[in-house]
Amino acid sequence: MNQEERIKSILDYLKSNIKISMEEICSLYEVSYDTARRDMVKMEQDGLIVRIRGGAMLPSLTKHISSYKDRSENTENKRRIAHVAASLIQDGDYLLMDAGTTTQYTSELLTTPNNVIVTNSIDIAAVLCDKPETITHLLGGELNTWHRYAFGPRAIEMLSDIKVDKLFLGTCGLSLEGVFAPTVEEAYMKREMIKRANQIILLADSSKFEKSLFHRVCQFDQIDLIVTDTAPEQPFDKIFKDFGVKVMVASD
Repeated sequence: MNQEERIKSILDYLKSNIKISMEEICSLYEVSYDTARRDMVKMEQDGLIVRIRGGAMLPSLTKHISSYKDRSENTENKRRIAHVAASLIQDGDYLLMDAGTTTQYTSELLTTPNNVIVTNSIDIAAVLCDKPETITHLLGGELNTWHRYAFGPRAIEMLSDIKVDKLFLGTCGLSLEGVFAPTVEEAYMKREMIKRANQIILLADSSKFEKSLFHRVCQFDQIDLIVTDTAPEQPFDKIFKDFGVKVMVASD
């Protein structure tokens, strides 16, 4: 087994176990201590693990978020979620649509007439250009080219004057502590969106669970409904019930 294969196997092991020791690596893969140490150094340099005394564990804080283009490539689960999300939209609903790939797919599946939609996503706005029965309001501000959305004081100021029926909220990660965003600016934008909607609908595929990022957006007491692709396991199932959050699972 070469180093690349060992690293993949170690990561699979860490997904089921909290940590792994140097001695366990040596025993499991029949390698020397020096080889195990080189594997750990490589994994740490690549941001795959956090070194701890005598071994390693998976990082609890996600620091790198893929570009919007890269996140658009793995779409099957997100499109299933989007189908469920789109089914929740009624004729004449006023909506807020947060930037994100799953919310974009939801906008593509929109079929109801007479909707008014506010968004900070340039991609969602482009999709809605082809839906003449929909009125679209695009928030202004500084453009984040990596994630393709507008943000900043001007966008938040525009949000402060509106009220909508539903918010479709995206996320890069959620943990038992709540919903997270990679930057303070994005977190504050999402917080203002939450204030502006009567119903908060979080769209989160299973890859987003058990991920903490730099800034918390909100706790689950501010979320009404979560649409996901896999039934949440414990302890998420319990915490959603404790906060009265309804969960909808998109089937195959």
